[in-house]
Amino acid sequence: MPSSPLSRRHFLQRAALASAPLLLPARVWAQATAPSRRYTVGCIGMGKQMGGHLRNLLQRDDIQVLAVCDVDTTRREDAKRRVEAAYAKKAGTGSAATCAAYNDFREVLARKDIDLVLIATPDHWHAYIAIAAVKAGKDVYCEKPLTHNVREAVELVKAVRATGRVFQVGSQQRSSKEFRVAAELVRNGVIGRVHAVGVSFGDPAKPYTMPAETLEPGLDWNLWCGPGPLVNYNPMLAPRGLHNHFPDWRKTWEFGGGMITDWGAHHIDIAHWGLGMDESGPVEVRAPRDWQDAKRGAQLVYADGTVLTHIRGKGVSFFGTEGEVHVNRGKFEFVRDGKVIRKFWDKEVDKGTSMEREVTLTEREYLADAKVRLYNSKSHFEDFIEAVGKRSRPICDVAVGASTVIACHVMNFAYQYGANARWDPARSRFAGWNSGGDSRWLTRSYRDGWAV
Repeated sequence: MPSSPLSRRHFLQRAALASAPLLLPARVWAQATAPSRRYTVGCIGMGKQMGGHLRNLLQRDDIQVLAVCDVDTTRREDAKRRVEAAYAKKAGTGSAATCAAYNDFREVLARKDIDLVLIATPDHWHAYIAIAAVKAGKDVYCEKPLTHNVREAVELVKAVRATGRVFQVGSQQRSSKEFRVAAELVRNGVIGRVHAVGVSFGDPAKPYTMPAETLEPGLDWNLWCGPGPLVNYNPMLAPRGLHNHFPDWRKTWEFGGGMITDWGAHHIDIAHWGLGMDESGPVEVRAPRDWQDAKRGAQLVYADGTVLTHIRGKGVSFFGTEGEVHVNRGKFEFVRDGKVIRKFWDKEVDKGTSMEREVTLTEREYLADAKVRLYNSKSHFEDFIEAVGKRSRPICDVAVGASTVIACHVMNFAYQYGANARWDPARSRFAGWNSGGDSRWLTRSYRDGWAV
């Protein structure tokens, strides 16, 4: 068992108390049209990313947040206060629904009255908590990158399929029109046969080397480290209290995967969507020259010969025999036969138009009779809620998120190990004994009790 576990009796007593039904005044949820179903939610990891989710949840009449969880006392208590204040305002009184605040995610998962779980912890915790959540009968919305390593992605897909839970990965670019239209242009052959893709994001990870600082009271550092190594505390990994930035744990090999997994999980995801590689992946990885110091240049090669390269560029760029498509958040450019057809990239340059206009006109002019129509989601969280109601797979189902993050991990092999290796995407492992890879790279060393 992990260090400092809750005693079984204490754990079950607290879970039972927390699971007691809440009797709320009808006016708390008064609205013109009542929702057909109200879902109860537990939020795990109350940092900056969850802050946005929480604001959205508290505005919805079909959601009730029953629990928040964080290993930082200040963050979880602040989240509890925000939830209760929002519901008191809705109720029009000084008191309304209560929200429990937990240090240990297992107490959230033990509650039978919670339907959905949102996970926005650091990456090294995603797989363990998500697997435990689906086994506890919860539907899950989990932030990207989905896992810390390849084996975790494989095991998580197995767990979701075995339990039949609905699972949405927070790769929200799939729910933005510019990315869908870009992918549809590629899938319908509008730019010809795609031979190259450029994906633009930041640097690979580095080992954690920060000096130790005094650990302030109120942070459960042992539980923060969890499956990862118990390293010396530094606020680079876990800034104390309330903060409005994304901490740099994501830049370490121990707890993240650098920008390869952080932003690569967004842009490689869109590359896969356009290439039709969902639930598949590359067949080869190539390391850049001078890989020990390289920050760009790693490549993934796909079965049809398409080469995806980590570059300094425009976001996601598809290069075909008859044209190009470039796309990023709020930005879009479509080139055909060397001529710019539609473009909105810089508002100071591309005046008199908008991204919405350029994308809409492209869709009308070039995709009116498209044979390939991709999943059209206009809201990533709303898509999750609809999938929960229908018991269907959402736009970024766990298997889609798994294939994306596995491709990110494979690219990371190039930077971390200098790998030039053949890959088997169907089995998520290196392709044969002489493939150039090492099976030890597919997983990590776990601390006692937290192995996936």
